[in-house]
Amino acid sequence: MFFVFIFGLFICGCSAVPNYYETYTGKPISEEEYKQHVKRNTSFWCTNEILPCSPLEGRRVDGSCNNLKYFTMGAPHTPFYRLLPPVFSEGYEPRLTKAGEKMPLARGVRTNMLAEGRVPDLQLTQMFTHFLVFFTGDFVSLHDTVNYIIWKPYCCLEKGKQDYACVPNAIPNDDPVHRFSNVRCYNMTRPETYQSVKCVANNTIPERISTSTPLLDLSHIYGNSMRSLNEKGRLFKDGLLKFEIEAGKIWPPSSKGPNLCYANQKPHETRCHDTPEDGPNTILGINLMTIWIWRYHNIIASALSSINPCWNDERLFFTTREIVIASIMQISFYELLPAIMGYNNLVHDGVLCPDLGFRDIYNENLPPQISLEFPFAWRWTHTIQEGVVKLYDDKGYHLKDTKLVNMTLRTGYLVDNIDGITQGAIRQANAKFDYVVDPDMAEVVLGPHQHASDVFTSDLAKNRQFLFPPYIKYREFCFGKTINSFNDLLDAIGPERLELIREKYKAVEDIDLIVGLWLENYIPGGRVPSTFYCIIVQQLLRSIASDRHWYERPNRPNAFTIDQLLEIRKSTISGLLCSVADSITEVQPRAFYRAGPGNEMVSCDQIPKMNIWAWQDPTCKTNPYQFKQS
Repeated sequence: MFFVFIFGLFICGCSAVPNYYETYTGKPISEEEYKQHVKRNTSFWCTNEILPCSPLEGRRVDGSCNNLKYFTMGAPHTPFYRLLPPVFSEGYEPRLTKAGEKMPLARGVRTNMLAEGRVPDLQLTQMFTHFLVFFTGDFVSLHDTVNYIIWKPYCCLEKGKQDYACVPNAIPNDDPVHRFSNVRCYNMTRPETYQSVKCVANNTIPERISTSTPLLDLSHIYGNSMRSLNEKGRLFKDGLLKFEIEAGKIWPPSSKGPNLCYANQKPHETRCHDTPEDGPNTILGINLMTIWIWRYHNIIASALSSINPCWNDERLFFTTREIVIASIMQISFYELLPAIMGYNNLVHDGVLCPDLGFRDIYNENLPPQISLEFPFAWRWTHTIQEGVVKLYDDKGYHLKDTKLVNMTLRTGYLVDNIDGITQGAIRQANAKFDYVVDPDMAEVVLGPHQHASDVFTSDLAKNRQFLFPPYIKYREFCFGKTINSFNDLLDAIGPERLELIREKYKAVEDIDLIVGLWLENYIPGGRVPSTFYCIIVQQLLRSIASDRHWYERPNRPNAFTIDQLLEIRKSTISGLLCSVADSITEVQPRAFYRAGPGNEMVSCDQIPKMNIWAWQDPTCKTNPYQFKQS
């Protein structure tokens, strides 16, 4: 109670003092300089307003003051770091080949490396990828894609030739699909950078800018500013988030005016989340998880209010937020990631703690940042995305199929179909971990928003726009072995797949990072490429060590007690689904895996649940019959 009281006084005392900082450098600027940014319409990207820090305060919504030495880091629009220095040609354009020629066309490389088809996985469910895209949505920013879907859809047209932001992807004349069509180009724009949004001069290396906080803090649920959270999130009653009821279900509030749900089929489909961030309306997995976590927040807040009637809305809300963040991180780190990276691998490398108690690897000398390679490497998981969404009833009967690519920006579809999609998520097979990719991901991707698109071609093109060094430099960085020839890669890439690479790249130094990830062998004990594993683990360790408020730490403001942490440890995807998912009354205990021997479906009554009584405040007088644990 003391810390909460002190924090409240601190905010009240400082709220009237504007403190402005450059997003790129972290340097303070005067109020007059800030006004100049407003005048130039660059304040959104180039400046952050940050109140003075207190070592006693909890996790801020905007991510600032997470590190008291580097207090601007952690906030939106602050820079990435790079694992390896950028490589580029004249004018900061994408690099040329070793021979000084243009790199081979991205679409031509993609169709040569990845076959199209549908192969189901024998182990994982569609729930795995739904949660995975939600997890990555916490630190990625979708504004680049929105840019070429909505603001600049003309890059393949004559107008695009006059727009520097346009970098469309040409399609070869002998393309296996489009030689039969009139499509000769995929629309795409350059990534937004500190230079393109005019925070930094153009005669410097372009560095990508992101609207997300670099912390694992559910910023796509709670937003990245107190203003947006207060305006669109909080109900300011009993610690609750705003909500609506439609078709007998609880939903986040819906926008009543213009919104991002361009694919809604009106007049019937009208629902579009009006939340602190627009991201929840985008991809189906993020959309589903937002609805469920929104409900989960309110369940936890209501339970806390029942056992602690003396707590005010402020304490209820931010305690609930801490519990929700911790619960989702527990599921992400101890259930989601081990499913593909291998539990023993992650324990060995220090990402996971095999004990149930506290751990503290905080390093105040590490600014809370993510590498540019980290969110990019996750694009490899596009190869395991299943394009067909199967809807089931609660008895396991198949109802119908729909296309995943038609669900983007279409929140309204969920109103009548969320039960079937939810049942399908725990029953349908994920796509297999192999070198075959879903046809819809390879030829459609954006549904009605683009006439044709190929997510893998876009990924390769963005690889080049981000100015990443060649793939072999990351192999050398991760494993310390110098690579001078294609044959030096035989321990990393099978001979047949290496032959495909030779067909498109004249020198081993030319291979793009994402192409290496597409074709690499998987790590022992896991199902991901070895260089992907290296890049991801590097960042996961940093994300834990650089986060002053990481949930497993005992020495942090508002830290959990050991009893509370043990309750957080009970968090599972099955428990979450039983608490908040639509029509779920039974589920397999490990819902990222398909039901079967040893993982049979059971009643939700048999799924372990977190006991909220661990958060009971002894100073509150509670009626023991007032609250019944759900």
